[in-house]
Amino acid sequence: MPTLLSSASADLDAVVEFDPVIIGKMSQSGPRYTSYPTADRFNAEFGYGNFLEALAALRMRGGRRPLSLYVHVPFCDTLCYYCACNKIITKDRSKAATYLSYLKQEIAMQGKLFAGMNQIEQLHFGGGTPTYLSEKQMDELMAHLRQHFEFASDEDGEYSIEIDPRTVSRERVFSLRAQGFNRISLGVQDFDADVQKAVNRIQPEAETVAIMQAARDAGFRSISIDLIYGLPKQNLDTMTETLRKVINASPDRIALYHYAHMPHLFKPQRRILDADMPDSATKLAMLGLCIARLTAAGYVYIGMDHFAKPTDDLAVAQRQGRLHRNFQGYSTRAEADLIACGVSAISSVGAVYSQNEKTLDAYYEKLDEGVLPIARGIKLDTDDLLRRIIIQMLMCNFELSIATIEQAHPVKFRSYFAAELDKLRELARDGLLVIEEDWLTVTPKGRLLIRNICMVFDRYLTLARANTAPDAVQPLRYSKTV
Repeated sequence: MPTLLSSASADLDAVVEFDPVIIGKMSQSGPRYTSYPTADRFNAEFGYGNFLEALAALRMRGGRRPLSLYVHVPFCDTLCYYCACNKIITKDRSKAATYLSYLKQEIAMQGKLFAGMNQIEQLHFGGGTPTYLSEKQMDELMAHLRQHFEFASDEDGEYSIEIDPRTVSRERVFSLRAQGFNRISLGVQDFDADVQKAVNRIQPEAETVAIMQAARDAGFRSISIDLIYGLPKQNLDTMTETLRKVINASPDRIALYHYAHMPHLFKPQRRILDADMPDSATKLAMLGLCIARLTAAGYVYIGMDHFAKPTDDLAVAQRQGRLHRNFQGYSTRAEADLIACGVSAISSVGAVYSQNEKTLDAYYEKLDEGVLPIARGIKLDTDDLLRRIIIQMLMCNFELSIATIEQAHPVKFRSYFAAELDKLRELARDGLLVIEEDWLTVTPKGRLLIRNICMVFDRYLTLARANTAPDAVQPLRYSKTV
């Protein structure tokens, strides 16, 4: 039977209905829509010149919109078997020193290009493990960023960093706060010892909780943790105990990811034994358990795999209609252009996406040539921009005003999206959304399947299916939608 799971704050109306039958029926491989078009649609014909054109168009619009800045640090000390991130496992610290010299060069180039419109309101350090950098290296990097960009005050800005609790001390946490970070994200994944061993990430609960307490003592405004369900050795009992420990630790935000086991794409995952993997029914039951326990503990279901306390900026932004989605997931900075620095990092500026080279050698080579290390990207056409805003609205607000779309774009929604509306009516018959004259509204049952709903508006998926033989085997490029 479906279960209604509601947040603690009734005014949020953030109710999600967990229906295992419909989820089992609808779950399929699909994009996470941290962008539209998705990154697999980027092409190598897009280059540095295209990025400069987008920047020129941004300047012509005038004004100074706040920016978001992402910095990618790819290095890790040890290999976690589940990881699908772009990372480099090494204990040779000289590699980080070389990387930093090139990263600073890219930052200086971007700072010069954005001169006069370079106020940063959001900063995120990801990886890899950003704290692979030493305290001194981080000091120098933050000073370099401030030299080339103007940062909003600590009170107004959101400056976050991902850390590995196994590799930082209490003193390092205080140092990060002094360096300007005010939000911190910890990888936890699971607290069970057998699960940790199976994925090669031994991380005692006490160690993690101590780092979270250090972050509170240091004055971090928000503490986020990542959890993963569907890992080897996980079951309902282990997940129940992990959730108990997580709720007791009381993070401000929780990201609950479904483990995508794709060993054909990610070599580290080949070390995970198939025999240790939970079956589909168990994974689905674990998801239902997580949603029930977290919402009962007072967390607001933000969307997809994100939860937050009602007082957290993420929940507040959703209530106020300011929620946005970018390559770091859900964000409070709606429509901010994103500058991304570092190997493999993806920028979103105006009507283009651009991705940096994915290998260190190629990244270094481009910078040695005096150009941004862009490997590929895409320039969005009018249709892309229209579909991007529709997907954003659905992902962030679970509803879409047809009248608003028609006011902002020269289309008649019902004729332009006639084929999409036919598909949506099928989803409506399954109870996933309500189609009205002026509104599309995702139901509580449909919220967990929001990716499926957004896929209806993905023109590239539709074209790919139309050009593929019915009996052809589809490549597994995406994770399961639930």
